[in-house]
Amino acid sequence: MIFDTHAHYDDAQFDDDREQLLQAMRENGIGRIVNVSSDTDSWEKVVALADTYSFIYGAIGVHPDEVGQLNEEKFCQMEALLKRDKMIAVGEIGLDYYWDKENRDLQKTWFIRQLELAGKLKKPVIIHSREAAADTMEIMKVYASKLCAVIHCYSYSAEMAKEYVKMGYYIGVGGVVTFKNAKKLKQTVQEIPLSSIVLETDCPYLAPAPYRGKRNSSLYLPYIAEEIARQKGITVQEVIWQTEKNAERLYQL
Repeated sequence: MIFDTHAHYDDAQFDDDREQLLQAMRENGIGRIVNVSSDTDSWEKVVALADTYSFIYGAIGVHPDEVGQLNEEKFCQMEALLKRDKMIAVGEIGLDYYWDKENRDLQKTWFIRQLELAGKLKKPVIIHSREAAADTMEIMKVYASKLCAVIHCYSYSAEMAKEYVKMGYYIGVGGVVTFKNAKKLKQTVQEIPLSSIVLETDCPYLAPAPYRGKRNSSLYLPYIAEEIARQKGITVQEVIWQTEKNAERLYQL
């Protein structure tokens, strides 16, 4: 079964047909989904989805664009939620210098605080990094022996991906790999071992070709698996089987 390691089914884009869509997952080969929070408002929705659907797990954290929402009270709330059974990761957290919505020092402060919390609770982390390659790498090097992590929606060079793999981290590959102009990501997929790749959608965002620009969902994961298989010269079933095992190791399931 295909394992979607990163989705956002709490997003308003799913309000009209969320239940119908999620009920169709298993019959379409989607076995498990990790629904990932991005801001403090999403936490309760993430918990509710995991409570409602047996195949959905949750991740609790704050995206770098939203760290201005964090304070000590919210941080304590985050820790309490992460102690719930199906909240299996801290995320998505990291650095985003593309939008620069939040002060970079503030982003780093809360990124490190959330990494430390993950270490304390022995949870894996889901890393968002956009146009912040050097700072993300510098921080993640410190935690290489302490945390299991996935670099979500990977967008940097194959060389940097190999460095992350050496540190024991996973590389999240989603719909972008199917885009014709995604040369760096295709090269990354070719050059890193399949044992270090996990599948993700980031839905409702980043739908693969031929649905690019439309609402994404886990039902489109086969297109991603097919492109990885093409780049690797292996079968789609090999990709599905190995990435599921990788996701189970990443999320300690």
